[in-house]
Amino acid sequence: MLTKEKVQDFLKEIEVDDLVSNLQIVGNDVYIDMTAHSPAMHEKKKLEAAMKQAFASEFGEEVHLKLKIVSPEPSEIQQSQIKGKQISGIQNIIAIASGKGGVGKSTVSANMAVTLAKMGFKVGLLDADIYGPSVPTMFDTEGQKPISVEVNGKNLMKPVENYGVKMLSIGYFSGANQAVVWRGPMASKALNQMIRDADWGELDFLLIDLPPGTGDIHLSIIQEVPVTGAVIVSTPQHVALADVRKGIAMFQMESINIPVLGLIENMAYFTPEELPDNKYYIFGNQGAQYLADDLGIPVLGEIPLIQSIREAGDVGRPAALQENSKIADIYTETARKMVESLVERNKSLPPTEAVKITTMAGCSPKAKK
Repeated sequence: MLTKEKVQDFLKEIEVDDLVSNLQIVGNDVYIDMTAHSPAMHEKKKLEAAMKQAFASEFGEEVHLKLKIVSPEPSEIQQSQIKGKQISGIQNIIAIASGKGGVGKSTVSANMAVTLAKMGFKVGLLDADIYGPSVPTMFDTEGQKPISVEVNGKNLMKPVENYGVKMLSIGYFSGANQAVVWRGPMASKALNQMIRDADWGELDFLLIDLPPGTGDIHLSIIQEVPVTGAVIVSTPQHVALADVRKGIAMFQMESINIPVLGLIENMAYFTPEELPDNKYYIFGNQGAQYLADDLGIPVLGEIPLIQSIREAGDVGRPAALQENSKIADIYTETARKMVESLVERNKSLPPTEAVKITTMAGCSPKAKK
């Protein structure tokens, strides 16, 4: 017979008794109220999955665990976090990051921005890769310059626009063959100006294409603007995933605490044009999925290695613009999953914010299993 003492002993055995605030047993139903270690969404999911698996293993399937997991009270570190002031008119700021270079993060950023615009969102894209800006090339806007406009008596930069996406990049201010040789504080100041001194207008999403690594620019962005969530881009091989794990750890630090909305696996497999149904896993199979499962975050999409993606980026017309193509469908599904993850993350915000996102994209929070 299931007793309260047995359950209490088991909770001590699996070392979560200190997280439990209430325990009740009604027949074969066990009601437990718990406090998660961290307010991050993935931590709650991870705890819930671990508890259900442990109870099923110990007491069998006939015992039904009814969990209620709440966020902890903010710690002194979290209360002292430097969070940027809200940017008027911008609803959600998404940082797109990777732990290392060469994983195609800028290509993914460009295609995600175009896809979101096609879905009906108002989208902006900030190219925060000061030393290797690629947005001007990928959007066929090389040589263009943001013009100055007066808004409420203040002169602001008007972002360059193409394919329904508003963009700013250091590449619009430096020559195509001119190297940007700046120290960290100078680069951070330039980024802050592009964020704050720009007439972004009304945006549902501002995507920030971060440079590789975890350095000055990342911390500057995090401290300057209230980032809603981060999307991590990786390739499947172990050497890339090891660095990506560090990038994810940066966002999950207690002093930063930015929710990771999910992981996008780029170059997941190779599909030749003449054999569109074939998949060749050149860099390994499901590496990102294993990492995501380990960290308790979702995989938003698997982007194949297709020649047309590279060709489209080189000529300044992102592959996601190719109507009725396989790659456009993959990016659409990836963007939809990102929005669904964002809706779930925004449940704690006023209902109008989450509802607006749900209505515009036809997306909804993932159904509870």
